[in-house]
Formats: sequence, structure tokens, C-alpha cells
Amino acid sequence: MPLNLTKSYPQLLEIMHLTEGQRKVSLRSVFDRDITFNDAFRFQTKQIRPTKQDGMINLDVVFNHLITERVEVIRDDGTKYTKQVFEKDRSMRLHWVKPHVDELTKAKIEVFSVVERDTTKRKDVIRTYIYNTDKNYVVVLEPQNSKTDYYLLTAYYLNKSYAPKQMKKKMKKRLAEVI
Repeated sequence: MPLNLTKSYPQLLEIMHLTEGQRKVSLRSVFDRDITFNDAFRFQTKQIRPTKQDGMINLDVVFNHLITERVEVIRDDGTKYTKQVFEKDRSMRLHWVKPHVDELTKAKIEVFSVVERDTTKRKDVIRTYIYNTDKNYVVVLEPQNSKTDYYLLTAYYLNKSYAPKQMKKKMKKRLAEVI
């Protein structure tokens, strides 16, 4: 497990041979090193903060967004619900968040802001994307109301067939400046 702390971009974390508990411990240690205990976690001079839930900072929410994805499940009676499930491609790239935020990768990176609908908040919001077109990887930030800091929403590998096309659509709607 400590081996994952030595991995760097573009290597992948080795987690699939671990039990669920060991995997969470290994991933959490990477998350804590790169995000939780990183006082210099900034994007273009703006501090990145965890999102607040009910007025409280909850790093578990951000951590879960970085290692799981929401999937729709159909019950035996035909009703649908969504739940968060472990996603290996996101998890194996957890340590990619920091080099993208720090802008240390040599890959082709598109940084842009776009206005989009947030279905949970039921309103339009501005999101800032750090999109690695070489590795099909994206980090999503949301500017705080003050526009002086960011919230880290999620980061993920574009492993769905529709995902690169969806990112190109977002880039066509990009704002004139990164917010």
C-alpha cells in the first residue's frame, strides 16, 4: 500500500489487488497527502477548498467523488435509484489531481470556464475545467461566490464513449476568461 505514495503522474496507482478496506486506506493516504494536508493546494493563485455540506466542511464528500461514480440501479419492482459505486479508473488516477491543479503536466491541457445547469442546486453555475486532452482526464472546480477561491468538485477519467464529445461541447460554450 505505501508503494502508491511513491507513484507520480502519469503512472497509475496499484489498487486492484487490494481488499476494499486496504484500497480505501491506500487511496485515502494519497488524498490526504495531496489535498487534505496540502496548504498550498491552489489553482492559478486561488485556494482550493473542500465543498461545504450543511455549512460544515466534509472532506469525505470530496474523497468519495474522486473514487466513486453515480450509477442508476433498478430494483426488482422496477423502481430506479442512484448510488455511488467504486470506480477503478478514477481511483487509479487519484494522484493526478494535484499535478493538473498545479499545472505541472506537459500534456495538452485545456483550461476553461463554462456556465452549466446544476441539477442538485436547480440553478446555473460556473464551473472551471482542467481538461487533459492527451490522457482524457478532467478536474472540475467551482468558483466560490467571492471568485477568490475554488471548490474542488471532482476529477475523473473520460472512459465513457460519449465523454470526449461532451467535453468538446462544453469547450464550445466556454466563457471568454477563466473564472
